[in-house]
Amino acid sequence: MQTVINQLNQICEEQPYITAWHVKNLVTGEVAHRSGHTAFAAGSTRKTSILMAVLREVHRGHLDLNEQILYEDRLREGVVSGTFKYLTPGFSISLRDALVQMIIVSDNVCTRMVLERIELAQINGFCQAIGMHDTVHRNTIPRPDLPMDHKLEEVTTISAFDQGLLYDLILQGSVDPGAATLLGCSPELCTFALEVLSWQKLRTKMASLLPADAKVAHKGGTGKRGRMDGGIVYRDGVPRFIFTGYTDQVPLIMPNGLPGYASAFSTLGRLARVCWDGFPSTGALAHG
Repeated sequence: MQTVINQLNQICEEQPYITAWHVKNLVTGEVAHRSGHTAFAAGSTRKTSILMAVLREVHRGHLDLNEQILYEDRLREGVVSGTFKYLTPGFSISLRDALVQMIIVSDNVCTRMVLERIELAQINGFCQAIGMHDTVHRNTIPRPDLPMDHKLEEVTTISAFDQGLLYDLILQGSVDPGAATLLGCSPELCTFALEVLSWQKLRTKMASLLPADAKVAHKGGTGKRGRMDGGIVYRDGVPRFIFTGYTDQVPLIMPNGLPGYASAFSTLGRLARVCWDGFPSTGALAHG
């Protein structure tokens, strides 16, 4: 583990911007982090906790995954990410499908649909209840005109530790009813969440240097100040490690003239690859 930690930190120290990470070896149960409790702009990594907070309300009987939602023109106002904003309004999709689109292509029309059915206070309550004490959900759809030097208090913030904790609990909840109860969900709903996260289509960050067929249940994000990603990496059908990574104060242009976002993508990919190469792939899954 120490060799992996040293390699991860070396990659971070090479960068002219701030980088934090959290890692759990799911074979040995070992955990490590760099600035794991530092608050970063969450970007769309916030959508994993939105997903789980919604599934908690589904489990409680307050929401129905089969509810039909009308796509209205107003829902695409100010939306930057996703594909729905380019489609002609007037059709309906289920809450289940809105959640899928929110995760796998980070569609913010669908995110808005979801967030009209659950309050930010409920999502924050969910996060606090499971121990995500560094996380604060502050808005539904981020302002598209946010400057690069915006304050963190203007957006949803999260830590690498919190996001790693959430993935760990979802994974445990998929096989352990007691762990699922901590999330206010059932094992079936936790399994559904992992399936949706594994359908992720945006693989330019932590998954970029992993084998093309590697299963990764994850959610990345794009912010004005940096890029971020996190999730569970599998090998031979078995969860191997959890990785979450956040960057901040990423410049528009790097000293070598390349875009800053490309460097952030590369950094997140290199960090995840170190974990892939450095952790054993055999043994029983470590719980807790």
